[in-house]
Amino acid sequence: MESMPRTVAALVAARWGDHRPGLWHEDRVLTHHEVAAGAAARAALLADLLPPGAVPHVGVLLDNTEEFPLWIGAAALAGAAVAGVNPTRRGPELARDIRHTECPLLITERAHLPLLAGLDLPGVRLLVTGTPEYAALLAPYAGAVPDPSRAAPADRLLLYFTSGSTGAPKAALCSQGRLAAAGQALVRQFAVGPDDVHYICMPMFHGNAVIADWAPALAAGAGVALRRRFSASGFLSDVRRYRATYFTYVGRAVQYVLATEPRPDDRDNPLRLGFGTEAGAVDAAAFEQRFGVRLVEGYGSSEGGAAIQWAPGTPAGAVGPAAPGLAVLDPATGRECPRAVLDGSGRLLNGREAIGELVNRAPNPFEGYWRNPAAEAERRRGGAYWTGDLFYRDPAGYLYFAGRTADRIRVDGENLAAAVIENIVARYEGAAAVAVYGVPDPVTGDQVMAAIAGSFDPAGFADFLAAQPDLGTKMAPRFVRVCGRMPVTATNKIHRALLRQEGIGCADPVWWRPPGEGVYRRLTAEDAEGPLAPAKGPSSVRRQGLEPRTR
Repeated sequence: MESMPRTVAALVAARWGDHRPGLWHEDRVLTHHEVAAGAAARAALLADLLPPGAVPHVGVLLDNTEEFPLWIGAAALAGAAVAGVNPTRRGPELARDIRHTECPLLITERAHLPLLAGLDLPGVRLLVTGTPEYAALLAPYAGAVPDPSRAAPADRLLLYFTSGSTGAPKAALCSQGRLAAAGQALVRQFAVGPDDVHYICMPMFHGNAVIADWAPALAAGAGVALRRRFSASGFLSDVRRYRATYFTYVGRAVQYVLATEPRPDDRDNPLRLGFGTEAGAVDAAAFEQRFGVRLVEGYGSSEGGAAIQWAPGTPAGAVGPAAPGLAVLDPATGRECPRAVLDGSGRLLNGREAIGELVNRAPNPFEGYWRNPAAEAERRRGGAYWTGDLFYRDPAGYLYFAGRTADRIRVDGENLAAAVIENIVARYEGAAAVAVYGVPDPVTGDQVMAAIAGSFDPAGFADFLAAQPDLGTKMAPRFVRVCGRMPVTATNKIHRALLRQEGIGCADPVWWRPPGEGVYRRLTAEDAEGPLAPAKGPSSVRRQGLEPRTR
């Protein structure tokens, strides 16, 4: 049996001579051969433009246009690496990301030039796609042929920023060998073939779109259809237009698609599979019912240090079975947490003891962070990989996600997992979307706050909470923010850091349950300036226009 290519460069070169349609973007269609030729031309240009002795990194500040995968392929052929730059970052933070990854070249487009205006980027040369100058630079290399011989599996290929909730984002590393292997593994897992078309609507500066969508398409010789930016209203029409069979998602993307107006012909589509994270069992079932498409939920740390694959027989709400080496440990003691106790409805009854950090004690492909030894040391402790994610494990060995370690909420000395409370609050009939997070208590520790997008009845919500058998005495939200639309990041994940930052002093209506009271009432400026003043000073809450108290 012929061995599979071990580098992305070899996978790119394998498409040379394949004249089937291979890449769709808006009104343009490129064949697989044209994609390989475009990557080869850019690889040759890159070799000539990189300054002598420079770190072989290329910053890419683009929406999902054809140039993005072409430059990843070019970097693979040239033995260089692409740093995906997040276009939602601004000012000094954006400049910091580009400088941190040491990119002498930055590929961008006209639409993003205002983001770069006035930034301190010494030694960085801009190449602006879609301009006559860019076309003139590429023209001499039009006859380049892809040559994968200079690439090795260990060569660095991707630097992608993790979306940490605190501090500057860390640039995780991914080699050619790891990306090629990940793509080939997904080909086997989902039986991806050359007639498939992968719809990429998640941003390619993020690992999900490249590792879980583009890489398996490349490995199988499947086509790729690009959406410049995710659009819930355009999702189904794109799928039909490009005859897409596979897509990936993160965060609330599935929920936004479900929120579009249903049509009688929704099930008339070519999709066979969606793969991603954070859709949730309820939304996954609704998606399959409406569109006839199965969603497969998976878990993989952005850095590649741990992964969980769904398997037949996985209970509702679980991510999948624990592979050898995966354990749920108490971060304070390093000991394994007790198994979860679940009631007949699958509700967790011993979250305080059972929830811990997911740790991989087996060999794993984590390749570190770019120039960040402190962050690497935090991940690699005691010969194991600590994910920073909270899980619990049932008696049969299935793993359930319980949030990020940063999402722990400490109430009256007790540690609570935000995701567990979130799953309970999500049962509330009026909730279209829910986020649970901690806000400072006026005395010490935290209080639980929930953001709910949808309808909210304060009395009905209090009755709902009282009826939940698995809601612990410390878990009931003290504050409820009622949002018109949940704030999300560029990757469609709920923007928890922003919610925490805004706290009770947000522009949305906030309801609260004062200590000793069982009902919710509207938070007023007098409340915030009185018993809650240590959490928010008078000047900040007045700016947010909280409702004056009715006397």
